[in-house]
Amino acid sequence: MSIITISRGSYSRGKEVAEKVAKKLGYECIARDVLLEASEEFNVPETKLNHAIQDAPSFLDRFTYGKERYIAYVQSALLRHLQKDNVVYHGLAGHFFVKGISHVLKVRIIADLEDRIRLVMDRDRVSRKKALQSLKKIDEQRRKWSISLYGIDTSDPGLYDMVLHIRKITVDDAVDIICHTVGLKDFQTTPESQKAMDDLLLASEVKATLINLKPDVEVYSDSGKVSVTTSARLSQEEKLIQDIEGVVKTIPGVKEVTVHVQLDPIETYD
Repeated sequence: MSIITISRGSYSRGKEVAEKVAKKLGYECIARDVLLEASEEFNVPETKLNHAIQDAPSFLDRFTYGKERYIAYVQSALLRHLQKDNVVYHGLAGHFFVKGISHVLKVRIIADLEDRIRLVMDRDRVSRKKALQSLKKIDEQRRKWSISLYGIDTSDPGLYDMVLHIRKITVDDAVDIICHTVGLKDFQTTPESQKAMDDLLLASEVKATLINLKPDVEVYSDSGKVSVTTSARLSQEEKLIQDIEGVVKTIPGVKEVTVHVQLDPIETYD
């Protein structure tokens, strides 16, 4: 049992690879579904989350703690899927949300620029010049998005266990390689790695729940024992602790909660 995250450039055929891998292994395949769930659960219009992906970082900058809220909502929705194992996720920065989880195979799919240009020309029936302009714009937006939100460049090969170039390696070849690799011992779920995933999920759910109350919270979870760190003025400390404890104790899976407040004479909370 494992998790596969597939990062893909635009028109690289990564979506096709992901869907075929999921079908061959009998895994769930998810991508945009996560946005829909986050939209419904946290009452954020789906259009905002879509814009956050396509137009970030400028779009999220219009909202107070926009980036933090976006990350918290999507991470919580995505980890709920991934916790079940046997999942293929394809999309930008999926590997960012599962840092430290050993049973995740992180894959990057790339393709030649000329092959990508032909795909755009065929799909949109545009000239080579317009297709190239479109690809450059998309690539730059995605690069800015990942660097702004997560501080990573998704094109960095060091972020992945495997980078597959769709050229001599066909889509079907890539599927076979991924399916073989994910069966290796190092990518199998262990009790320790599953606990790490459970702790990560609970921490993300707590943060997503608290983020409207106090957007700067940091959350850590260990077997149901939750630690929340935030900042506040001295005059607000007692009430803030009570508010956070009251909210967190209602979240399923939480056994204990400890709140650490770093006093800040300037920071306020409302």
